[in-house]
Parts: sequence; C-alpha cells; structure tokens
Amino acid sequence: MSRIFKEKSKPLPISKEMVSRAFKRVKSNKGVGGVDGLSLKDYEEDLSNNLYKLWNRLASGSYFPPAVKEVEIPKDNGKYRKLGIPTIADRTAQQVIKDLIETELEQHFHESSYGYRPLRSSHQALQSVKENVRKYAWVIDLDIKNFFNNVNHEKLLMALDRHIEEKWVKMYISRWLTAPVLKQNGDLEERNGKGTPQGGVVSPLLSNLYLHYAFDLWMEKEFTRLSFVRYADDMIIHCHSEEQAHYVLDKVQTRLRACDLELHPEKTTIVYCKDYRRVEKGNPTKFEFLGFSFRPESKASNRGGMFLGYDCTISKKKYSKIIQKFKDMELHRWSGATIESIAYELNPYIRGWMHYYEKFRKGSLKNVFHRLHNRLEKWILNKYKRFKRSRKRAFEYLKNIHKTQPYLFYHWKVGYAFV
Repeated sequence: MSRIFKEKSKPLPISKEMVSRAFKRVKSNKGVGGVDGLSLKDYEEDLSNNLYKLWNRLASGSYFPPAVKEVEIPKDNGKYRKLGIPTIADRTAQQVIKDLIETELEQHFHESSYGYRPLRSSHQALQSVKENVRKYAWVIDLDIKNFFNNVNHEKLLMALDRHIEEKWVKMYISRWLTAPVLKQNGDLEERNGKGTPQGGVVSPLLSNLYLHYAFDLWMEKEFTRLSFVRYADDMIIHCHSEEQAHYVLDKVQTRLRACDLELHPEKTTIVYCKDYRRVEKGNPTKFEFLGFSFRPESKASNRGGMFLGYDCTISKKKYSKIIQKFKDMELHRWSGATIESIAYELNPYIRGWMHYYEKFRKGSLKNVFHRLHNRLEKWILNKYKRFKRSRKRAFEYLKNIHKTQPYLFYHWKVGYAFV
C-alpha cells in the first residue's frame, strides 16, 4: 500500500485497515462495476488513491453514495429480476458499515432464520424443513411480492434504532436507502421512502433485520408451538392441520400488510405433506424451497417392500436449468477441443451441482449426467469421422475414456457410475 494512504485524525472511527479489509471482501465476491463504469480491475489500477479517497470521505462524514445501476437477471419462469448494482467504491463503503454492525445484529436474529448469515447455509435451512415435515402434516409456502422493492425505510430505521446507537452509522444507511436508481433506459429514479437494492452489500443484512421484526419475532409470539424456516424472503411455516394453516395464513397476511408487505397470491400455497401415515386428502402435495422439491416419494423399507415417504430432491426447474446449460454451451460443436479441455470447463459446474443437489441424496443427478454423456457422444461423432455416425461406437469410445481416465470428470472421480 502506498504511503499516500495513511491515517490522519478524523471525526468518525473508520480506519484505513477497515477500508482495506472491506475492499478485499468485495474483491473476493467479484461482480461487475456500477454507474461509473469502473470494473474491479480498473479500480485496482490506482488502488491506493481510490481507497484513500474513500476512507477520507467515509471518516469525515462527507461520503454520499452514487446511484445504483439497474440490471435484469433472468428468472426460472422466463421473467427478470431487477438488481441494483453499486459501484466498486460504494460496495466497499457498504462492506465497512456491514462489518461494523453485523455482529451486533446477529446476536438478536432468530434461530429459524438462515439466509445470508455467517455460519448459516441453505443446506441447514433445508435440513430444518426436512425434519419439520416429519412432525407437521401441512406447510404454508410463503412468497412475498417484490419484497426488496417494498421495504419501508421509516420502519427499517426504527428497527435499526433498537440496536445501533451511532448516529453516523444510521446516517450512512439512510443515504444508501435513498440513493437513486439509474434505469436501463437512462432515467434516474428516486426512491419514495421504500426499497433497498437487491444487489447491495448491506441490503441482505438490512432485509434480515426488517423481517426479524415483521415476521420472525411476531411468529414466535403469536404461534409459539409452530415451527417455521426463513431464508431471506423465502419462508416455510409448518402446521398440524389444514384448518390451522388457513388460519395462520390469514394472520400472516394481516401482519405483513401492517409492515407494508404483500404476499404473492399465486405463489403462496398451502401444501399437504402426504406420506404413509397421513390419510387425509389435500392438494397440492409438493412445494419447492431453495432449489429442492419436497414431495411424496416411494421408498424402500429396511424390512423389505416399499412405503410412501416425504422427502426432497432437485426440483424440475433446477434440473431443466442444468440441462439448458449443456444446450447453451453446445458441447457437440467444440470439434477443435480435446476431451481434457471440455472436462476442465465443465468440472467447476459439476462440482458445484453435486455439492449442492446431492447433499441429501446421492444419485440425484444421475439423469443429468446421462444427458451430459449423450452430449459427449455427439461431440465424439462430430470430431471423429471414423465412427461414421454410429452412436454405439461413440459410446464405447467414451466408455473407454472413462476406463483409462477415471478422474477426468468430477462425477467420475467421486465414483459416479458410468451411464
């Protein structure tokens, strides 16, 4: 670090080390640049001066965030999710404040909240749901409509007041909440007392704080004997009966409206977790949560025979998304590539899919890898004309590669059966 970035006496307790540490975290998360057009690489070209300017403004109370850039990310349903992307400097500034307040807020958050929290994960949330559906026959699958766009600033700052005394911290958070959005058409949109950009560093923490009071503590007080699982704004409530589920849902709707939030009428559903013990009639009988589908499934009994259980596996939407990834990559057209280079490109994806979707059940991605092998067969046929379009001969060639290079693809390496 250059000598120009040295600490002087400032009115706010923000040190150069805090700014440097925050930038390292921002860098590790990667991401694109904001409205100033500066990428991480651009920002690092004059890193010492850039961090000095940021520290100087933050520590003097004179930092004002620029507008956030709006981008659209495709959703599974064909629609788009709008994200607000801050600049690299602004993400670093948000990280400084997040580091300062996260520990204080964390100690108050509910044990049933899992999203975007230290030492908590989506797998832990899924495990809780798995355990709960054994105890409760009914589920309310809650979906909040446009949650990040409707967070009430006044109510959020009131919640922040309960835990954070430093006025300058709340000053900066208020500035981030009111920072305008640069729309894709070039218009600058001002915020009208609500919304926190989905894409900001501090937004997940503030959202957890908002829902901690709007939902978590309220649920604990009103329905002490029921269980729930929340991952950010995705929520599952477990109930004993259909009648109870309808009653709870009605109360939740009223509560969320009081907090300026609205349930999505089409995506919020009551689900019957049907298994061999439960003889009531109820539809639907499946729901999706964090990329997994919970549904009735036939299982082998330890005593022989089959029984109806209720468990989770990769959802059809996520399965289709993985298959679409293979289609988009057009592997069969990589005639100039080697099998080793293809494996090098694919292994990070395969490793990630397996680590996430096979956490609870080995073999969940069997059909995914069958489709991958079909793609590789087409690649072999396009690359090697000597096979004369024979899929059988291409399959034997791929099978031989698997035999001679069993560690080439990650799923081969971990012992996945060749299909």
